Amino acid sequence: MVIASHAIFTLYGFWLPNEERGSWSDFVRKWELLPYGKATKIDERHSVAAHSYDKPRRAAAMELLKYKPVHLTGIQARAVARGFARAIEEGGYEIAACSIMPTHVHMVPLRHERPVEKIVGHLKARATQQLRAEGLHPFEAYRDAQGAIPSIWTHRAWKVFLDSVEDVERAIEYVRMNPKGKREQFWSFVRAWAG
Repeated sequence: MVIASHAIFTLYGFWLPNEERGSWSDFVRKWELLPYGKATKIDERHSVAAHSYDKPRRAAAMELLKYKPVHLTGIQARAVARGFARAIEEGGYEIAACSIMPTHVHMVPLRHERPVEKIVGHLKARATQQLRAEGLHPFEAYRDAQGAIPSIWTHRAWKVFLDSVEDVERAIEYVRMNPKGKREQFWSFVRAWAG
């Protein structure tokens, strides 16, 4: 039985669909990226982030994106956290760990009646609203005539279902330690997991 999930959701430009290390994508939507290869769909359940890759090739591909890749500042990350807190209160979610990185988020939500994909969608929506309310949205300059702006979030999230106490504890520790080289993050919406 699933106890919790380890969810990773990324910001625009963090991981390309034809990433050499693999991606969650089935196809490349931006034709300008096709010279860098087809989508590299993988179904791995462990991180491939540490795998080697051609950094200059990746940097050249990123230059072809429509917008500059999103890198949250500390102030923007705090606004994202306030949006997450609102969604968590609205949805009654229990979060055992969370790290908001400049390019992606790691989170361990406990089992809920709502599927983890819907929880992540709710979190992203409230974080976006909070960034806009505080005048901190990275793509505010790209607002169209109707006032809509591009999303800073990628479409889906990567998730691993955790079905044992050991799995949950390992995921919590991973998320707690994920800001490698930086201080551990403490968010008011994270609740200690009793196991």
